[in-house]
Amino acid sequence: MSPADGATEDLHAATGERFNLSSWVLRHKQLTLFFVLLISFGGLIAYFNLGQREDPDFTFRAMVVRTMWPGATTEQVDREITDRIERRLQETPYFDMTSSYSKPGESLIILQLKDSSNPKVVADIWYQVRKRIGDLKQTLPPEALGPFFNDEFGDVFGSIYAFTGDGFTHSELRDYVEAVRQRLLRLPNVAKIELIGVQPDKVFVEISHHKLAQLGINAQQIAAALNAQNTLTPAGTVETQTLSVPVRVSGNFPTVDAIRETPLRANANTIRLGDIARVYRGLADPPEEKMRFQGHDAIGLAVSMVSDGDVIKLGEDLQRVMAQVRTELPLGIDFSQVSDQPKIVKESVAEFMTSLLEAVAIVLVVSFFALRLRAGLVVALTIPFVLAATFLLMLYFKIDLHRISTGALIIALGLLVDDAMIAVEMMARKLEEGFDKFKAATYAFTHTAFPMLTGTLITAAGFLPIATAKSSTGEYTFGIFAVVTIALLVSWVAAVTVTPFLGYALLKEHKGQHADEAFDGRFYRMFRALVEWCIAHRKSVIVATVLAFLLGGYGMGLTEKQFFPGASLQATETQAKRLEGILAKDNDVATYVTYVGNGSPRFFLSLDQKLFRTNFAHMIVLTKDLPGRERVIERLRKAMENQFPGVRGRVERVPLGPPVSYPVQFRVVGTDIQKLKGIADQVADVIRTNPHTLDVNVDWGQRAPALRVAVDQDKARALGVSTQSVSQSLLGTLSGARIGQYRENDRL
Repeated sequence: MSPADGATEDLHAATGERFNLSSWVLRHKQLTLFFVLLISFGGLIAYFNLGQREDPDFTFRAMVVRTMWPGATTEQVDREITDRIERRLQETPYFDMTSSYSKPGESLIILQLKDSSNPKVVADIWYQVRKRIGDLKQTLPPEALGPFFNDEFGDVFGSIYAFTGDGFTHSELRDYVEAVRQRLLRLPNVAKIELIGVQPDKVFVEISHHKLAQLGINAQQIAAALNAQNTLTPAGTVETQTLSVPVRVSGNFPTVDAIRETPLRANANTIRLGDIARVYRGLADPPEEKMRFQGHDAIGLAVSMVSDGDVIKLGEDLQRVMAQVRTELPLGIDFSQVSDQPKIVKESVAEFMTSLLEAVAIVLVVSFFALRLRAGLVVALTIPFVLAATFLLMLYFKIDLHRISTGALIIALGLLVDDAMIAVEMMARKLEEGFDKFKAATYAFTHTAFPMLTGTLITAAGFLPIATAKSSTGEYTFGIFAVVTIALLVSWVAAVTVTPFLGYALLKEHKGQHADEAFDGRFYRMFRALVEWCIAHRKSVIVATVLAFLLGGYGMGLTEKQFFPGASLQATETQAKRLEGILAKDNDVATYVTYVGNGSPRFFLSLDQKLFRTNFAHMIVLTKDLPGRERVIERLRKAMENQFPGVRGRVERVPLGPPVSYPVQFRVVGTDIQKLKGIADQVADVIRTNPHTLDVNVDWGQRAPALRVAVDQDKARALGVSTQSVSQSLLGTLSGARIGQYRENDRL
């Protein structure tokens, strides 16, 4: 009995004892072909219907609590507001830490939850925080405004436009941008739109205190007169048999001129407000935040997408509508797109497809070289089927195309061909041994299917730590495990169904050839000799394997690792303009946009957003190419070091993964502020000595100067004044006091 005959008998026995999936496929070839074509066609449709975005979603476990207390010092804000709120926040479930920033008149607290907190309970935790702080509000100073909460950190404004208006006032430009906003809100994939850098309108009433003294009136009397005329007080209704008619009393200011005509009583005479005061319309001074584009003041329009939207379709809609808007805007108003996430996603998907095709081509070349033409063609046809089935399952499990899932597909491509190559190589060898095509195609299932499945599951288990990581990073990278596992399982199913089906149709039988002839070539003799040598010197092989493993571990240690990784606003803007001047002369720079007093909107998910700081400016620089980016980074770092001695600046590339402000951070904790600052400075000095560190600084702000007015309370009472009246008088003289509201359209 020949070896081939013995193998045939074993096969018959095996197929008689247990189910053979490959055999079932070949016995139902028409049905198999139908499902192969159906899945392939469905996968093609699924690919074009997959959501496309730049980054996968993950839960932001941070909330901002902001409270205003006008007139309070830093110490008062910290003691009466920040400290009280922080103590209450410590009761929050999954509490990790709070970072607080107290400055004159304002408290800003960032609450961080533990990375291990369940994403499904985060929204409920924010609701509990609002309730707890709401109960605490009555214990805060009565003059405090807030607290105000912001937990919408996941909103990504992927499309941002900067509008500039040459010859138009800021208010006029804002009206045009608001009209564009209302137009874009009607697009199906738009969730919300925010305006950036908008300055509120104010009506200023400037009057000399000498005039007030001569007339015998004060600022409070003027404020009372304005509010008395401009008030909205119900005047009742007239009830008839058929109608209920509300009574409206005139007096509200329809224009700024009407404010000038406000009558005042002074020294038994009636005078106009405009006779003794300068009444004019302007913008808030100082501004709260500003946006600048290419060195000019601008208003930003930031568009975010609905959670299940199509970013490519959104980009196409925005391009179409904004092209129409450009033709309708008056001469002098122009806009540029400073953030274009749809374009980036489209380019990323195109880059993925290019990488995928390159990887497929490499695999095919290797397959054809190792397995010859027909066997290589079987593998070549199996790969598109596996990808199509993978896309179909990604659509079913709602896994979008983004940088993580596309990267996982490229990783999986090098793994998913293994099962198909094993199956087709086994079939080819059995054909060389003299098996007929049916027996050769079904042989792999009985002898290698379950070892292949074991290897597939072990490979997928290698990515299991990513899936089980209870953190933002785990959420962000979960697609690697999901996509790789799906692709590998699909590849195993394809190896025991589609590969035998294709092999049966494409491979040829080798009549009269036996096993000893098939495995007697030069290559097999050399390989057999190598295996026999390894077995004979197994101790040396084991030692060499252990040394190679240790060497690999040492090399991994050398591999670069990256985790996903008191000035006024006018002074900050001045420094920003100086830096803009440097960027304007840099030939490698394409565009740059500046945000003063606040950070950039989150134009991509991984941005570490900064909030509400008058001494902070954030610049987004787009270079013409990647080599130019590195040159600009180096030049900017030198400029920040040599030309901006009073500025703490940081130049960094756009990061990936959950936001991380600094990759290495130390926290010094204690109750003695001065001692804390001293220790923190010592820690920073030690870190700066390490040549691998960059941008080492302490996040505690510098002490700011303040003017103190000492009031003699006995003399004040004798003169009929109080601390409150002195403060209000100084406020009106130095900064201006808010005395009422001027209502116009939908703005106050």
